[in-house]
This record gives sequence, structure tokens and C-alpha cells, in this order.
Amino acid sequence: MVTMVGMTNRGRWEGHPELLRERSRLGVVRAADLEEAGIHSSTIYDRCLPGGPWQILLPGIILRHNGKPTQDQRATGALLYTGPDAMLTGVEACRRHGLSPDELPDDMGIHVLNPHEIKVRSVDYLTVERTRRAPTPIVRNKLLLSPLVRATTDAVRGLRSVDPIQKLLIEAIQRGRCAPEALLAELDIGTTRGTAIPRRLLKEWANIRSIAEARAKALSHRLPVPPSHWNVPLHSQAGHYVGCPDAWWDDIGLAWEIDSFEFHFYREGYARTLTRNNRYAAAGITVVQTVPSRLGTDPAGVLAELKAAYAVAASRVRPDVRLGAA
Repeated sequence: MVTMVGMTNRGRWEGHPELLRERSRLGVVRAADLEEAGIHSSTIYDRCLPGGPWQILLPGIILRHNGKPTQDQRATGALLYTGPDAMLTGVEACRRHGLSPDELPDDMGIHVLNPHEIKVRSVDYLTVERTRRAPTPIVRNKLLLSPLVRATTDAVRGLRSVDPIQKLLIEAIQRGRCAPEALLAELDIGTTRGTAIPRRLLKEWANIRSIAEARAKALSHRLPVPPSHWNVPLHSQAGHYVGCPDAWWDDIGLAWEIDSFEFHFYREGYARTLTRNNRYAAAGITVVQTVPSRLGTDPAGVLAELKAAYAVAASRVRPDVRLGAA
């Protein structure tokens, strides 16, 4: 039997759909807010039954349609569930900070930071981490995000193999402009769980150039003939310095340089690159130049250029240069 109060409340929200829109974001709303709009709890959950127009996204969080939730709806539901002081972190926050999806791990759900004194359990696609070191959040599209340095370190702590960790760290450093030292410092003051691999990588990467070389080494394994040496000085037979290529094929005299002037295009650096290339040309060395971003955005093109250069270098007499000090 329906009471007069129930009929009055039902008429209120059914006749005024704007009441639901005002309390929802992207169609996501707390069940408690629906009740405040005059919808009885039994009505809310009846509408979430199989075949109904709504669905339960998380405990107490309703999605006002029965289709597949979008990632924005999942993130919104996660923050509504965890409370006003919660913020997105990890892979989802990295994506919203603008890191390339191609360099991020596959869907790992939603990771949220919450103040330590607030006890909310992880559930379904949501991982809730209580922290005593809550950073100041950044607002993007009305969602709270942890700063990129924290989001990146939270993400890599959940990974277990080198390749996805390396890809994410490089993306954060090159595109997100996170300093390796800042990432390492964040790892040092947080939990040590899951930090062995990222610590090792970050300590190896003293600067942007070494990170690009790390990516180049990984790419070189896909070549039919990888380089024989990395970062070795070349001299003429008379002892004159020629160069120190990032990668070198000693049997055919092919050099590969990962040029970094897309990160610091100063006149002096450009002049040094021209001078270096002139020395290579005078010594008869074939050199392939690659800017760091292409290692990630166009690896197939880089590999094709290296294969073509290898064929050209192999077809002529090896330049009269030698490895090592003068």
C-alpha cells in the first residue's frame, strides 16, 4: 500500500527531473542525495534491479542509466563514494594529467587517496589508499587529482615488471616534465613497497639524455643487428677525436646519435651538433640522427631509418677509425 507521503514524494521528483540533474554529475549520484530529492530507498534500489533504468555503480552510488559506465562516470562515482577529501591518483590521475594512454598500463581500475582517519574500504574497481601524506590536489574537469609526481609514483608501485614501469616513468619525465630527482624523492618518503625497480631506473637516469638512451637501447633489440657498442669514443688512426656516438656498429662504421635539442634548443648546443656531424662526415662515418620523442611516437620509422643506414654503411669500405682513447 502506497502512503500519501510516498505519493507526494514520487510526484515531486518525477514531475521535476531537474531535481535529479541538480544532484547528479554525469548521471552519477549518491543514493542519500536521491532520498533527499524525495525518492524512497526502496524505489531507488528497485530501479537498479536487472532490467531497470538505473544501476548500482558502487555501494550507495547510483548511475542513472543501465549501460556501460564511462571512465569519467567511474571516476566520479569513486570520489563520491570515498568522500569530499578524496583524490584520484595512480594511472587514472596520470591519464588526466595528459600522459599518453599508449605509455600507460592497461586498465588498473581507479586508485584513490583518502585521509588516514577516514575508513572507507576498497570495492569492485576501486582501490582506496589511506594516507597520512595527502598532497594538495589539482582540479581537472571538476575532479580532484593528486599532483603528477605523486600520481606517477603511486602508479609504478602497483606494477611488477620493468617495461611498463620504464614506459610510465619516461612519459612522466619527458611529457609531464617531472624531474627524476623529484620522483625519486617521492619514492623515498613513501612506502617502500613496490619501489625497487623504479628506484633503480631513476638512479640510472641522471638527465633527459640518459632516459632517451634507455629507450633507444630497448628499441635497438628489435633490429636484425643491434649496435656493438654504446657511448664509446672514436678517434682517427692519427689520434684525432671524431666523436662519441650514443650507439655504434663497429664492423661497418655506423653511428646513431639521440639528439636532445628538442629539450634544450640553444644556439650553442646546435652549433656543437653541426661541428660533430662535420667530423663524422670528414671521417666517412654514416650517422643517423633521432630526436628523443620519435623513439616513442614513431619507433617503426626510426627502425626503418636504422635498417636503411645499416645497408648503406655495409655496402662501402669501413671508415678508418678506431675505438677508445687517443
